[in-house]
Amino acid sequence: MAVDQATNAANAPVNAPAEGAGGRGESVSRAYDQLRELIVHGRLAPGSRIIESDLADWLGLSRTPTRSALHRLQQEGYVVALDRTKERRLTVAPLTQSDAMELFQIVGQLEGMAAGATAERPAVERAELVTRLRALNADLASVGRATPADPPQLFDLDNAFHRAYVEAGAGARLLALHDAIKPQAERYARLYVNYLVVEISTSVAEHEVINQCLEAGDPEATRQAVENNWRNAAQRLSRVIGTHGERGSW
Repeated sequence: MAVDQATNAANAPVNAPAEGAGGRGESVSRAYDQLRELIVHGRLAPGSRIIESDLADWLGLSRTPTRSALHRLQQEGYVVALDRTKERRLTVAPLTQSDAMELFQIVGQLEGMAAGATAERPAVERAELVTRLRALNADLASVGRATPADPPQLFDLDNAFHRAYVEAGAGARLLALHDAIKPQAERYARLYVNYLVVEISTSVAEHEVINQCLEAGDPEATRQAVENNWRNAAQRLSRVIGTHGERGSW
């Protein structure tokens, strides 16, 4: 039951203060942020049932803001509704091959747009950014070669690499779209990263292509390099899911 997982997740860095400190909008935002974090980090497992009243009690909120937060999570694809017999159930969205391919393609296109804009920045700014990106990529390669590997650190370094060029080029609307979609892809990366460690050297090589395109100031080549990185990442992940199975599918 989802509330049991939420209760067990109390040791995570998510606090649940009582309702009343702010307005309803603040309560909805707090519930949304906390529930999304639990889902993205896998503390609410894919396919697990969500019971609104139990979650409201755990969050220290009334059912109204909790329901609103769940509705938003459903709109964004983190939560799905199942109609079985006479009972409508909410569950955490499963992790599937088809969903992963779609999400990674969307993120790749969004990041490709941002990276293309970054490639149009002044040469001095691009040089500074590429220096940062190469340092992150070198750390990623180093951690990937370590024995034993540190999958969470690999995830953080890879995420920082992509975030750097996105923030350098994305406008407010593009960044908002990216930030709404990327955490859904993050669920896959976090859950399956242990199986992707052997592919890190390939990712590092693809990142360097992005660096070279940014360095050259070629927007179209940069966009294509980013989209290619995400397309290949989707294929790598799809193979892993095919081997180790989907999570929470029905």
